[in-house]
Amino acid sequence: MSRTTITLPNSLLDELMSEIEAKSKTEAVIKAIKDEIRTKKMEKIKTMAGKMEFIKSADILRHEDERLR
Repeated sequence: MSRTTITLPNSLLDELMSEIEAKSKTEAVIKAIKDEIRTKKMEKIKTMAGKMEFIKSADILRHEDERLR
């Protein structure tokens, strides 16, 4: 883990901590960063909607997946 010094408005950090019920400033910032990354990944996946062609149905893929056995 790396240490970083950043300047944030106290009001913004206080609001973040109360909204996500974080116990520390570090926890609040880490959760916010993870949430932003997750949101961006979901946006990328949504842009692919309708652009992929599946040869097998989802039901067949689900039941034939060796990892699920």
